[in-house]
Amino acid sequence: MTAPRGLERVVDRRGLREFLALTDRVYAGEPRFVPPSRQQVRRWWRDGVPMYVLRDGGTGAVVGRTTLHTDAVLDAKLGRRCQLFGLTEFTEAAARPLFEAIVAAARAAGDRDALFGPVALLPNQAGGVITSGYADRGFIDSAWNPPRYVTAYESYGFRRRFESDTWICPVPAGDDEPGADEPGTDPDGAELRVHRGDVRRLAEQLELLRGMLNASFAQLGYYTEISAAQLRRQTDGLAYLLDESLLLYLTRAGRPVAFVLCVPDISEFVVRVRGDLNLLHQLRLLAVRRRYRREAVLIVKGVLPEYQGRGYQRLLSAALRRNLHAGGYTTLRSTYVGRDNPASAAQYRASGGRPLHGYTFYEKAL
Repeated sequence: MTAPRGLERVVDRRGLREFLALTDRVYAGEPRFVPPSRQQVRRWWRDGVPMYVLRDGGTGAVVGRTTLHTDAVLDAKLGRRCQLFGLTEFTEAAARPLFEAIVAAARAAGDRDALFGPVALLPNQAGGVITSGYADRGFIDSAWNPPRYVTAYESYGFRRRFESDTWICPVPAGDDEPGADEPGTDPDGAELRVHRGDVRRLAEQLELLRGMLNASFAQLGYYTEISAAQLRRQTDGLAYLLDESLLLYLTRAGRPVAFVLCVPDISEFVVRVRGDLNLLHQLRLLAVRRRYRREAVLIVKGVLPEYQGRGYQRLLSAALRRNLHAGGYTTLRSTYVGRDNPASAAQYRASGGRPLHGYTFYEKAL
């Protein structure tokens, strides 16, 4: 590779196509990598998220890409001004030139203390690098990368932050039978009820989940509150994918106190269409969606802080397992769970699960 040029901002649709197409080359013939939705990336670009490519100095071919953005709320949470970077992909030879260009851009801004990423666009949305489990495929809303990515980051002086694991669990046969752990009443007499998703009321139910999500995750070091607008963007198109039996929430005396959201795992379809979930591909997916009702992905779960430790998540997990089995699912994968969150990990282990991928974000002082 000829010495790369500096970072070039994506300013037109041709540049955006080149930005998106890089993963087609970096991961050519690699079914374990699940690309982000091209529609989501295009939406971020239209919204003004700064996107950059790095080109080979000889051929002009794109050999690296990244976003460079900031978030004041995350800065306040982390206690320093971070230059965030995300959607970061690179050929083997382009790793150091890309990192050098990112550092140079961050220093040129003059007001940043550290680099933090890869995030798309925040750590509570997507991003990260896997550090183990490379033989196992990735899945929607999670990362997959070859081992050379870890080597590249760490040889350039990045240090790991918020180390986590994704998980994989079998769905045991027979969990559709009613059990003693089904909700009824609390010791104080408060009624406990499990409610399931309803596509007709999806916007209302997602707003309920948003309130519980922000409250239950507030103590996590990387988490920033999700606004109603952010939630709408993140769940855009969820209705056509949703299995209503896998969106559950628990009420105590009528008040929502715990929740879990799973979706069918359409990763293989996303790989096949290279992340292009346009309307035609959505219709095709809708037509064959029963084909993707064998594996599921747990996107997020939580309990309001004042009700944690009462076994409410265990009750929801039991209901979820029954619904998974009744729906014909055999496997459940989970997006990353922090290693400082042993309670969630214990639930996965209790159901026969194991860590799937080691997971981390990276930080480097400027």
